[in-house]
Amino acid sequence: MTMPTPLMPRQPVPSLELPIVGGGTWRLADQKPDNFTMVVFYRGRHCPICSMYLADLDQRAAAFADKGVSIVIASSDSEERATESKAEWKLDNLTVAYGLSLEKAREWGLYVSSSRGKTSTGIEEPALFSEPGLFVVRPDGTLYFGTVQTMPFARPAFGDILKALDFVIANDYPARGEVTDIPSA
Repeated sequence: MTMPTPLMPRQPVPSLELPIVGGGTWRLADQKPDNFTMVVFYRGRHCPICSMYLADLDQRAAAFADKGVSIVIASSDSEERATESKAEWKLDNLTVAYGLSLEKAREWGLYVSSSRGKTSTGIEEPALFSEPGLFVVRPDGTLYFGTVQTMPFARPAFGDILKALDFVIANDYPARGEVTDIPSA
């Protein structure tokens, strides 16, 4: 498997089509938000930090919807593990997708880790799983904002993202970081 390649702002993001807890399929291509789709990749059922992080997002889901932002959260977990996460973490306001392949994770620039056994919550880590990432995608399928993590810690705060969206939407602020050719000195 190759190293992750960062996605570039203002360029199309990879396709994404995953089954969702409760039945059906979520497709990025089908999303028609007023402003953005936010794709949040999480480590999986075994991650206690994901539980707290996504609980915060669940509580803020209506605020994101009010700003014209649709949300999906996704992991490489099985249907069973994703269903357990949705129920036990009380993610009542979020669409929970599962079955992210590691190849697709790499297309999105995510890092992959190997199991270290049971976590502090007593849940076994999968043999391989993707680390967190968060992507804000324009309705035309291009990347507006993205961040990836090599660890479960220090993720972008959803309250900060909500505040930033007020400015972004009010000022039609462009995506940044799009320069690929840097002139030599």
